[in-house]
This record gives sequence, structure tokens and C-alpha cells, in this order.
Amino acid sequence: MSILSEWLRDLRALLFPERCAVCGEPLARGERFVCTLCRTTAPLTGYWRETDNPVAERCRDLLPVHRASAFLFFVRGSGWRRLIHAFKYRGRWRAALAMGRWYGRCLRESGLYDDVQTVVPVPLHFRKRCRRGYNQAEYIAEGIAAELGARVDRKSVRRCRNTASQALKPRRERAANVEEAFEVRRPERLAGHVLLVDDVMTTGSTLLACAGAMLRAAPGCRVSVAALAVSRRGLGIRE
Repeated sequence: MSILSEWLRDLRALLFPERCAVCGEPLARGERFVCTLCRTTAPLTGYWRETDNPVAERCRDLLPVHRASAFLFFVRGSGWRRLIHAFKYRGRWRAALAMGRWYGRCLRESGLYDDVQTVVPVPLHFRKRCRRGYNQAEYIAEGIAAELGARVDRKSVRRCRNTASQALKPRRERAANVEEAFEVRRPERLAGHVLLVDDVMTTGSTLLACAGAMLRAAPGCRVSVAALAVSRRGLGIRE
């Protein structure tokens, strides 16, 4: 890098500093998206290190999933909630990719997801995808897959019903809202260990509806689920 290019970069950083997506403070050199302090104090679950954890127990009550975990607790009113909403609703897809890489490194280091061959993002209905312009779960899945050395499959599973937002539904109606909302078009591609990825797990209805469709269509595969964030309330944990 030339002296002039370095000087211009430093001037831009001085006038228009990149800010932490969680706390809003300017990022130091070498920091990306989330500052070191916020990373250190992140509400991590640690569930990716445990075969049996509250997310796995919740899922296995309803489906024979192989593994299940979540990375962060979805804390209402926190900067982490704002970060998730930023890439979910305000176009900050690069933050979703970066968070996926961080989560993927933790999954790899745990040793419990070493044999994952395929990563499948929970699909959006094409109408919702057109309105939003992208599917944030795909970027999380890309980050995870890059760390696990797996491939991302965006085409084998599709959302065949344009369901109402789960966030607008009371807990008791969420499972019915996503019932038969997913279909598998290429079951032969779902062989071996498949990791199903979504951004937020509240009651687990969406993830489990999608995982159920995959298990019915490809009964020989092992399906694991990974959510970037999980609601304590959805797990029955007092906040």
C-alpha cells in the first residue's frame, strides 16, 4: 500500500469512523463490525460445546435431531438484538456473514460438528425475499460453512407458503403458522450430516417445521440445527 493510500485510509477513518454494530462506539484498527469489548461481554450460550443442552432438549422433544445449538441469547433491548435486527431488516448482510464466521469457528472448535457436509439456510418465501432483497440466514450459513469446510445448499429446500411473520404470532399459534410451509425438492442432496441454520430461535417452530420436512423427505440423513440467537423465554429460562 502506498503512503498516499494509507494516509487517505487513515483520514477516512478519522472523519467517518466505522462503529461497532452492538454498542455504536468507533472501531479500533483491526476490529470488524463488533468491538473487542462487546465480543468479550457477548451473551454467548456455550451450547455448541454440549451434546445435551436446552436447545437440543427443546428440539428433541419433537424431532430426532442429531445436534442442536444456539450461539447468543437474544436479549431484549440489548445492542445484540439491534445487530440482529440490522441484518434482518436494514440490509447489513455483511454483519450476518461475519457473525456466521464467528459461530462457525466455535462449532469447528467444539469437535461436535466436524462431519457436517452440507449447510442449509432456512429459506424465505420468494415474495418476502424479493421485498427484503436477500435472506439473512444464507449469509449466516455461508459464514458457518466456510469455517466447517462444508457446502451451502440454497436450492434443495424451499418455502412453499408465504406465512405471516412469526414475531407477530402468539406462542401457541406459531407451530400452526409454519405447518407444511416447507418442501424438499432435491432429497438426494441431503445425504450425511446436514446443518440447518436460522437467525433467531424463539419457540423453535420454524426450525423444526423445516427440519421435519427434511427428515421426512430424506430419512437417511442426520439433521442438526443451529440458530445464531435463541430466546431464553422460548427455552423456559428466566431472564
